[in-house]
This record gives sequence, structure tokens and C-alpha cells, in this order.
Amino acid sequence: MTVARVDLLIRQLDIAWSLFEYHVKDLDDRVCLWEPASHCWTVRPDGQGRWIADWEVPEPDPVPAVTIGWVTWHIGFWWTTTLGHCFGSGAPEREAITWPGGAAATVDWLGGLRDGWRAGLLELTDADLDSAGRTAGLPWGQDQTLADIAGWVSVELTKNVAEIGLLRNLHGARSHPAG
Repeated sequence: MTVARVDLLIRQLDIAWSLFEYHVKDLDDRVCLWEPASHCWTVRPDGQGRWIADWEVPEPDPVPAVTIGWVTWHIGFWWTTTLGHCFGSGAPEREAITWPGGAAATVDWLGGLRDGWRAGLLELTDADLDSAGRTAGLPWGQDQTLADIAGWVSVELTKNVAEIGLLRNLHGARSHPAG
């Protein structure tokens, strides 16, 4: 039996995930790579069969608009990193985390990350949730407990899903003349 706090985290994750599924239903590669503005970050093939995300450190000001492909890569980046540190033996560098190269493969990739995260959460005790041992190596997890990071995952996923929904709505609106 899971602890009450884990049950809450799972319910929050499941709600965010159901929103993700709603917004990526019937997503195709064309919409995934549609650029909503000329100043835009996306994912691009590198000539070796890998899809690399646009990225700058520090981020430019203003931050560029993004494609759905970029947003889904971003979800995969932070979730791969978080999952690797919290329930694995670390995570690859950002540059090694690439986009799968298409909408369907991306949905599958993110679904696998979600399944791994959910399975990890189900094994946690209250003591695990209160510990910062698993989060210490995260670039964004210093001094945060695993409960803090688990809550952040659902909030970050919800934010990213809202971005995907907005980009799909903008694409749809620009594809249909006003009438």
C-alpha cells in the first residue's frame, strides 16, 4: 500500500498526463515542427541521424518562441535528468538527450519516462519523500526533498502541456482564415 503523500503525487501526475494525452492526440510531425515566429527554437537533424534541440546558455533575452518539437524535447530532457538522478545512477549531459525525430516516437518516449517516474514514485516511503539524497545531483534539485521535486515534475509537466496546447491552437488558428 502506498503512503498518502505518494497517492497525492500520483493523482497529480495522472491529471497532468491526461492533459498531455489530450493535447498530443493526433499530433503529426508537420505541426510538431511548425515555427510560430521567425525567432524560434526547434529541434533539427544534425546530419548524423540525431535531432538536436536549439539551446543557448545563458538564454537570450528575449527567449525565442518554441516549437512543439522543442517543448517535447525539453520535457524529455528534464524528465530524463530527473528520473536518472532520483531513481537511477545519474543522467546523460543535455547534449546527449536528443529528440526522437517524430511526433509518434516522441509521445512513446515521453510515455516511457512517465511510466518510469510513476513506478519510482509508487515505491517511496515518507522517509524517502523527506530525503534530499536522491535530488542532490540535480541541477535544479539542490536542497530540495524528493517530495519537492516530485511536486515540481507535475507542475513543470502541466506548464509544458499548456504550451503544447497553445501552440496547437495557434497553428490551427493560423491554418484557417477568419470568417
